[in-house]
Formats: sequence, C-alpha cells, structure tokens
Amino acid sequence: MLDSIATGLLTGLTLIVAIGAQNAFVLRQGLAREHVAVVVAVCAVSDLVLILAGVAGIGTVVEEAPIVIDVVRWLGVAFLTWYGVATLARARHASGLAADGGRSLSLRSATIRAVALTWLNPHVYLDTVLLVGSIANTHGPDGRWWFALGACAASLLWFSALGFGGRLLSPLLARPRAWQVLDVLIGLTMLAIALQLALG
Repeated sequence: MLDSIATGLLTGLTLIVAIGAQNAFVLRQGLAREHVAVVVAVCAVSDLVLILAGVAGIGTVVEEAPIVIDVVRWLGVAFLTWYGVATLARARHASGLAADGGRSLSLRSATIRAVALTWLNPHVYLDTVLLVGSIANTHGPDGRWWFALGACAASLLWFSALGFGGRLLSPLLARPRAWQVLDVLIGLTMLAIALQLALG
C-alpha cells in the first residue's frame, strides 16, 4: 500500500512539475494574487478526474480513438498561440503591469483560461490518462487505487505550492518591468509549446 502511494506521488510530481502552459498560468495568478484558490482548484480537480479516469481504464478508449487526440491537439495549438500572442502584446505596455492594478482578470476569465489550459492540452491525456493509468495498473487491482491516491496527492501539493507559494515572490515582482519580463517568458513558453504541438 505505502509503496504504491509513494510511487504514485513520485510519478505524479515527475509529470506535472515541468513548467508548461498550465503551470505558468497558475504561477502568474499566484504572483498577481488573483483568484488563486479557484485556479488551483480547477487545475487540481481536473487532474484528479483525469488520473482517476486513467486508472479506471479510460486510457484504453483514448488509445483506440487517436482522432480525439488530434482534435484536442489542434484546439490546443490555436488556444496557446492566441494566449501567447496576447501575453506578449500585454508585455509591451509597462504602465499596465503593476501587480496591484491594470492586470486583473475577472473570475470568469481566470476560470475559463485554467479550464482551457488543462483540457485543451493533449499531453494531459497522454501523460495523465494513458501513462498514469498504465503504470497504476501494474500495481494490481487494489494497488492501482493506492497509486492513484499518491498521484492525486502530488497534483494537489504541486498546484497549491505553485499558486499559493507564488505570493512569496510578489514583492520581487512589484515593479512593472519585472511583470514585463515574466509576461515575455510566459508568452514565449506558450508559443513554444504551441509549435511543439503543431510539429508533433
């Protein structure tokens, strides 16, 4: 039991710690102190649903219908390209980059972006559903659910640390120039991921 939980925890952290589009958005919201709890909840709950679906065997369905991954891939390319360009455009206007004003997203916008960055990412289906589901099933009928528990815990820990821990860095990013640099890095990350999806 403990071995399965520990393996699930380490596998989950390995798959989600890399800074991607979703993580960059959670970090940005944490730094800006905007709707952090909602964004963290959307990302974590989505991960839990996907992990449990993979362990329950939904990965086999996705594997047998590759058209699903293709559709999600191109939707993801379009969304990430739009988001990356919009972020780079926002970085051009330093006057609107103060941490306490001019940058706010509404709760609705933040929620929609968190949902899109999670569910329009084909890697989430390949990694979370197929890979986690496959590894979980090597732990046997009972062990796979303990593995899932560990993977779910990893997701909750990571997104909470990224979102709420971002507040600790906000004093360092109080200047508009720092927000410009952050937005440029996030925008380029989004475009790089979009290009990777388009080519791959």
